[in-house]
Amino acid sequence: MPKIDSFEKLQEAYKKYQPLLHSRKDGKTSVTTRTVLICGGTGCQSSESTVILSEFERLIAENKLQESVDVSIAGCFGFCEKGPIVKIFPENTFYVQVTPADVPEIVEQHLKSGKLVSRLLYEDPAKKEKISTSDEIPFYKLQKRVALRNCGLINPEKIEEYIANSGYQALGKALTQMTPAQVIDEVKRSGLRGRGGAGFPTGKKWEFARFYESDEKFVICNADEGDPGAFMDRSVMEGDAHSVIEGMALAGYAIGASQGYVYIRAEYPLAVNRLKIALSQAREYGLLGKNILGTDFSFDIDIRLGAGAFVCGEETALIHSIEGGRGEPRNKPPFPAQAGLWEKPTIVNNVETLANIPLIFQEGAEKFAELGSATSKGTKVFALAGKVNNVGLVEVPMGTKLREIIYDIGGGIRDGAQFKAAQTGGPSGGCIPAQFLDTAIDYESLMSIGSMMGSGGMIVLNDHDCMVNIARFYLEFTVEESCGRCAPCRIGNKRMLEILTDITEGRGTEADLRELKDLSQTIMDTSLCGLGQTAPNPVISTMKYFWDEYEAHVKEKRCPAGVCQKLLKYEIIPDKCIGCTACARNCPVSCITGSAKQPHVIDQSKCIKCGACMTKCRFGAITRN
Repeated sequence: MPKIDSFEKLQEAYKKYQPLLHSRKDGKTSVTTRTVLICGGTGCQSSESTVILSEFERLIAENKLQESVDVSIAGCFGFCEKGPIVKIFPENTFYVQVTPADVPEIVEQHLKSGKLVSRLLYEDPAKKEKISTSDEIPFYKLQKRVALRNCGLINPEKIEEYIANSGYQALGKALTQMTPAQVIDEVKRSGLRGRGGAGFPTGKKWEFARFYESDEKFVICNADEGDPGAFMDRSVMEGDAHSVIEGMALAGYAIGASQGYVYIRAEYPLAVNRLKIALSQAREYGLLGKNILGTDFSFDIDIRLGAGAFVCGEETALIHSIEGGRGEPRNKPPFPAQAGLWEKPTIVNNVETLANIPLIFQEGAEKFAELGSATSKGTKVFALAGKVNNVGLVEVPMGTKLREIIYDIGGGIRDGAQFKAAQTGGPSGGCIPAQFLDTAIDYESLMSIGSMMGSGGMIVLNDHDCMVNIARFYLEFTVEESCGRCAPCRIGNKRMLEILTDITEGRGTEADLRELKDLSQTIMDTSLCGLGQTAPNPVISTMKYFWDEYEAHVKEKRCPAGVCQKLLKYEIIPDKCIGCTACARNCPVSCITGSAKQPHVIDQSKCIKCGACMTKCRFGAITRN
């Protein structure tokens, strides 16, 4: 690879590699060379997208189409519900749920004859119409891809394609035309806030670290994404690791650091591998290392693998882990910007935050600040999951209404069920009920209703979900992941989990409900770190908005959603039972009695609530309450 040792050479490389993306960006059908992009994210790879790639390569070679068709992997397209996805340019054709068996038809019909394979196109469920391009699919219409701008557009394993899409231009501009103070000022004027949870202004954090004098400073990328159902940072690392590397280099220049670390969990093997490839390519091109672009600035990045401890998402616990210690948080102040890694000034930004940085310098702080709300600028990436039709990775301007995300982008609730709540912010967040569907998604608005942005998980719940059980699920996760350093988190959360377990198993009392409220406040006020302080949020929000469900569990020993197994009651309706004995024959504990052709009875003292009887009854004679 040729070394790029000046800003001028970087611009020459940009012009040289631009044709690589020509057909993908302008959409002109006059382009003679077609490009086939296949989703190479973890989700699609699990559904044989690598086999699909191999089939395309084989058939393109067999049909001698190498001169007119280029095929490669790409990052996540976002529409995970419809993966594996194949896009073909310049037509911008969007094929969904492609299998290896579909490849011969695509090659023969589309690549050789120019005809669309209609059966593989997305079908609008409302209009029952086929849609050939992603731009017209409702899932994408309200989205604005900023942090995800390269995911699904470039091959993440080719630095040339990143450069072709203005990659490293921001770094070149900063190193040759701006002082570190000007770089920090640009980030401050953009209004970018940390996308890892707390939403602290990124420029201010950098300014603090710049202020403190030290012989060494560090930049850390927090890629230790651990929230249940969250995969935002993983997808960015898999699809566009160079944007994170460039963002870290810009941060290093701004604060005066020469060394960076990416702390990423080992459970992300594909992201780790692509990050390693990107780092190697950046070094070979001279975009990392000594005297970058011929300037006095030197900066390099190493990888540190996390062992999957959720608490290491907290910045001081993460720092302790990099130092070789146990992943435990410490008291603040001092904050890492003053005394972080090895007691040196350190900034910690998460993946999404850093991925935004290059675009701020490419397009200007003012343009970035045009997106979003008054206090929350830019966009936010969400992992939209749960009981929603369109599961996937979503990026929308801050201030977008929750209703728009769930119904316009997410396609509404599965199976015609009713929306009940959206859980945002992971174990540190809260549950947002239907009355707040028109809430703007930004930092302050979510906090005002008892939830939080968090890193961007959004789990949609329907009327078949038990909110008490949801709170118990998140507390179970928090208790399992607690580092145990402080008593409020170690003991208090465990006690809350015990109470919630009692409630969901029919042993709860009204005194337990009072204790839950008291414990929640105590833990919030006295825990050492942000993870412990926010751990009660799922309990607090569900008790606030779904108090009737808690009361039903405690006073009536009933789960209104029919989820808590030990509170279920199966009964046989005498008028419907014909005495076929199917229920009795399939009961694993023989708690059903009755003569043939006579109504049967369930002994409630013996019933284990397994539901086998209801499953086997063909006459609707068994009810569950």
